[in-house]
Amino acid sequence: MNKRMEWGLLAGRIVLGVIMLAHGLQKAGAIDNTIATFDQIGQPALLAYITVLIEIDGGLALILGIFVVPSAILLGLTMIGAIVLAKLPAGLIGGFEFPLSLLALSIVLAATGSRKLAISEVITKYRKNWI
Repeated sequence: MNKRMEWGLLAGRIVLGVIMLAHGLQKAGAIDNTIATFDQIGQPALLAYITVLIEIDGGLALILGIFVVPSAILLGLTMIGAIVLAKLPAGLIGGFEFPLSLLALSIVLAATGSRKLAISEVITKYRKNWI
């Protein structure tokens, strides 16, 4: 990939990672409220815990640049869930516009990956030099 594209993907990876990590930590810090919110939309408490885990771990993975594609896929699935289960009735503006944007960014990263300043890229280069 060309250098400008890699810088753009890095920016998207970091932004999505920070947003998802922040949302995951917020949900984890008020897990009782998170479970209550999931209960209000008819979802089990287990799904609340899974969502928190995906948002925290996926966000960290994106920031660090490890497991970018699988993390982006899982984060995209959480955004689909947020849109369909919680935000869709509110409409686009003030409703599902933000999770839709995060879904689009997840799709871009899932389709392309992001190697710029990624730990996985450093490990790959290191292994190639020593094997």
